[in-house]
Amino acid sequence: MIKTKIFNEQSKPTEREKSEVVDFLFDNLQQYGDPKNQIERAIDYSTKEFTSFGGFTMVLKEEEEIRAAVVVNRTGMDGYIPENILVYIATDKNHRGKGIGKMLIELTIEKTDGDIALHVDADNPAKKLYEKFGFTNPYLEMRLKK
Repeated sequence: MIKTKIFNEQSKPTEREKSEVVDFLFDNLQQYGDPKNQIERAIDYSTKEFTSFGGFTMVLKEEEEIRAAVVVNRTGMDGYIPENILVYIATDKNHRGKGIGKMLIELTIEKTDGDIALHVDADNPAKKLYEKFGFTNPYLEMRLKK
């Protein structure tokens, strides 16, 4: 049985719980991930550990093991930029293809107020799943790295 746990400003994770989520995302995002300190900062943003618009971090557990996790940060920019950015989402690499990722996206969409943006590499196989839920690619994103 899958159990859902949501961390936010009102329900912050313990240091142990946060560390488990960071490790899980780092291990399961694989080549699409970021360093652990950046993952932790996104979780801290979602739980308002510092001044931010907040958001939430959600984990799905089965038999006390994390099977999937998502971090959503609020942007504070309703209307002209989506109100939320889905920063990280991952399913346990040993449990893919069982519908857990689909369940996590459904729960994330249900829990999130407002529009959701996400960045996905063009070669990421999860792109097809996001498109099934109505995510589109209306713009070409350009970045200047300084």
